[in-house]
Amino acid sequence: MSKPSPKRPPSTRKRMILMLISALVVFGGVFGIKAMIGAQTNKFFDNMPQPAVAVSSANARIQAWSDDAEAVGTFVAVNGADVTTESGGVVRSIEFAAGQPVRAGAVLVRLNAANELATLRSLEAAARLAKVQADRWQKLGKDKLVSLDEVQSRVTGAATAQAQVDAQRALIEQKTIRAPFSGVLGIRKVNLGQFVSPGDAIVSLQQLDPIYLDFSLPEQRIGQLVEGSMIRATVDAMPGVVFDGKVTAIEPLVDPNTRNFKAQATVQNPDGKLRPGSFAHVGFALGGERQVVVIPQTAVSFNPYGNAVFVISKVKRKDGETDMQGKPLTGDKLIVTQRFIKTGATRGDLIAVTDGLKPGEQVVTSGLLKLRNDAEVTINNKVQPSADAAPAAANR
Repeated sequence: MSKPSPKRPPSTRKRMILMLISALVVFGGVFGIKAMIGAQTNKFFDNMPQPAVAVSSANARIQAWSDDAEAVGTFVAVNGADVTTESGGVVRSIEFAAGQPVRAGAVLVRLNAANELATLRSLEAAARLAKVQADRWQKLGKDKLVSLDEVQSRVTGAATAQAQVDAQRALIEQKTIRAPFSGVLGIRKVNLGQFVSPGDAIVSLQQLDPIYLDFSLPEQRIGQLVEGSMIRATVDAMPGVVFDGKVTAIEPLVDPNTRNFKAQATVQNPDGKLRPGSFAHVGFALGGERQVVVIPQTAVSFNPYGNAVFVISKVKRKDGETDMQGKPLTGDKLIVTQRFIKTGATRGDLIAVTDGLKPGEQVVTSGLLKLRNDAEVTINNKVQPSADAAPAAANR
């Protein structure tokens, strides 16, 4: 009878396989339990009732808007120049105060004209003598005592002498510098005893009432803006103050570089508040009043892929809905739905909606970042964003 062979111990390979299987079973169980717990947690949070978000709201409404346009412009003096002299000389007297208003023809500066006056007296004496001689020769010519050529020569000499007198008087008059038009003087640029050459600036003179307002518009506006159109101008230095004016000139040439054309309006400026060179915002109506749907600009989410609003609607609650404490909820609720819209022009705090929204629909005006589709909301309109078509500085 043969002897049974002893049992061989399991090989190393089998032991490694058994250990690997055991590890897989253990770790698989751990990960499975963890996944199950995570799934249950997610399910709990997904089904957990979310608290209603407090928002403010506004109704889309219809307003009558005219086709307004805006531009930027610069005020320009009707008459503005640096007063200068046609004749050089030394400043003898300064007869104006810087910054004062002056009337046309008022004397501003007198230059030394002593030499010119002396020359004038000499020329006047020569002109008188030539006149007397011419009269005498004309009498002799009537009596046929001298030739007609000699008479004409004497008469021409007298006229030439008088012309020289008139030229000298004009030169002396140039030594007295006067205001060429009524306006307001600037800061003087000369001093007593200073020699000024022809063309040197003496003082700036600007006519402030009325005043021009120059502005540019794109060529698409040609034909829409006509002479006589009323404009409204505002300046940053005087917020809330509106200056009315009238278009008085339109440039017929379109700038080939900018494709814009220039227009000029005249604005009354009796108080001199508007100054040449000041920047201005220009607004004007092009006519064609139309009905548009408007909402506050704060209600719109402006995105590269499209503008959207959250529209509020009332729906019935589902059976079994509870609040955060698990209490059952009944009745209707307010939810929001995101909707893409097409927007148009803006006016103040309002924006026109050309498509996607009907008059009377309610939209969210604040708290947009906290919302998602079908989120429940509550409305609190005690504090609302500004929604004015012509806002004042106080609410900007």
